[in-house]
Amino acid sequence: MTLAHSSHLAIARWGDPGYLWRMDFETLSRWADEEVKALVKILPADVRAAANRCVISFEPRPGLNPTDDELDGDELGLFEGTCLLDEPAPEEVPRIRLFLENLWEWVEQEEQDYRDEVGTTLLHELGHYLGWDEDEVSDRGLE
Repeated sequence: MTLAHSSHLAIARWGDPGYLWRMDFETLSRWADEEVKALVKILPADVRAAANRCVISFEPRPGLNPTDDELDGDELGLFEGTCLLDEPAPEEVPRIRLFLENLWEWVEQEEQDYRDEVGTTLLHELGHYLGWDEDEVSDRGLE
């Protein structure tokens, strides 16, 4: 597993939607990093092995990649790559992107809920890597 952090910081303006309390990206990244590492340690061995093949990146919001214009902007996470069921090419590196400011706003700026949602979102996106569709992910409580 490789963790990647974006150095882009969002600027909060009074009156912006969701401006109740904009947490700095460094703190959100630190908390997310702690949760991801703790969660991966307790995954079943086969799922942990899959997680360790993924690059996991932390970004404030969608919009940093050229293909992001296809996104709505309110996503909590995104899996990019080929799922394991489709036998990805050896050189293809699967990627899970977690959008930390969106996660922070989703849980209404509460630290423990944020930490929990980071874990749930990671598992949701990891489920897509394992080949689960939205219904299978939802059936496992990872929505």
